[in-house]
Amino acid sequence: MSQNQASSPADTKPATAVSRIAALIPGILLCILVAGVSALLEQAELGVFEHPYVEALVMAILLGMALRSFWKPGPRWQAGIAFSAKQLLEVAVMLLGASISFAAIAASGIALLASIAAVVVVALCVSFGLSRLLGLSTRLSILIACGNSICGNSAIAAVAPIIGANSDEIASSISFTAILGVMMVLGLPLLIPLLQLSATQYGILAGLTVYAVPQVLAATVPAGLVSTQIGTLVKLMRVLMLGPVVVGLSLVASRWQADAKKTNLGFFRLVPWFILGFLALATLRSLEIVPAAVVGPVTKITGFLTVVSMAALGLGVDVRVLANVGGRVTAAVTLSLLLLLGISIALVHWFK
Repeated sequence: MSQNQASSPADTKPATAVSRIAALIPGILLCILVAGVSALLEQAELGVFEHPYVEALVMAILLGMALRSFWKPGPRWQAGIAFSAKQLLEVAVMLLGASISFAAIAASGIALLASIAAVVVVALCVSFGLSRLLGLSTRLSILIACGNSICGNSAIAAVAPIIGANSDEIASSISFTAILGVMMVLGLPLLIPLLQLSATQYGILAGLTVYAVPQVLAATVPAGLVSTQIGTLVKLMRVLMLGPVVVGLSLVASRWQADAKKTNLGFFRLVPWFILGFLALATLRSLEIVPAAVVGPVTKITGFLTVVSMAALGLGVDVRVLANVGGRVTAAVTLSLLLLLGISIALVHWFK
C-alpha cells in the first residue's frame, strides 16, 4: 500500500468526532461562565431579600442578551452556544422526570387535583387564543400559554425544544413573563385583606397563579406557615401538569412536521428521545427505583443545565426583535395572567 494513499473513512471518524467536540468547548464554557455569574447574583439576592425574586434562569438570559447587544459571538463560539441551547436543554427536560412521583398526584385529593387540571387547561386554551388574536406566532403563543398556565420559565424552557421555538421567541416569552412574575410576588399579598381570604384560600391562590416555586414561597411567607405549605403543594401539583402537556405537544408538533414532509413516521420518531426519557425516569421514581436521595442532586444538575441553556439562548437573541414584538407580547402575557388570576379567585372561593 502506498504511503500517500488516502485514509479510509473509518480512520477519519475518531478524528472527526474529536474535532467536533473541541469545536463545542469554547461556546459551552462561555455559557457556563454566564450561568455561573447568574447563579452568584441569585445567591446575592437570596442573602439580601431571603428569597430570589429573580431566578438565575432569568438572570442568565438577561445577561446573555446584554452581552449579545454589544458583542456578537463569532464562528468559534457558535457551535457550543447552539449545543447548549438545544441538546443541554433536552437533557435537562429529561432529568426533570426523576423529581416527579405519580404517588404525589393521588395524595393531593381528587377534587383539588381536578380543579388544578381544569384551571391549567382553560388557561392554556384562552392564553393561546389571546396571543394569536394579538398577532403573535403559533410557537410564541404556545410558549406564553404554557408559561402563564403551568410554571413560568421552567415550562417555557421545557416546551421550547418540543415545538422548535427559536431564541427570540424563547427570550421574548421568558423576559416579559419574568417581569410579571416579580410583580405577582409583590402584589398578590394585597389581595388577602381586599378579598378577605383565609390562609388556605390564599395558599391555593398563590399556588395557582405565581410562576416559580421559590416565588410561591416569597408570596406566601407573609401570610403564614399554612399558606406556605398549601401554596407549595398546589404549585407542585400544577408543575406536574407539565408532563402531559409536554407529551401532548410533542405528538402534535411531530405530526405537523410529518404532515409538512408527507412522511409516515413511527412512534419513536414522533416522540422525542428526551420525552421518553422523562417518562421513564418519572416511572422509575414512582416505583422508588430512583431513590429519594438521588432527587436532590439530580434536581440541582437539571437546574444548572437549564440556566446554561438559557444563557446560550440569551447570547443568540437580537434585542431589536424583542423591541418589535414587545407591546404585543406584554399585552398577551398580561391579559393571560389576569385571566388566570380571575379563574383562580373564583376557585378559591369555591374551596371555602
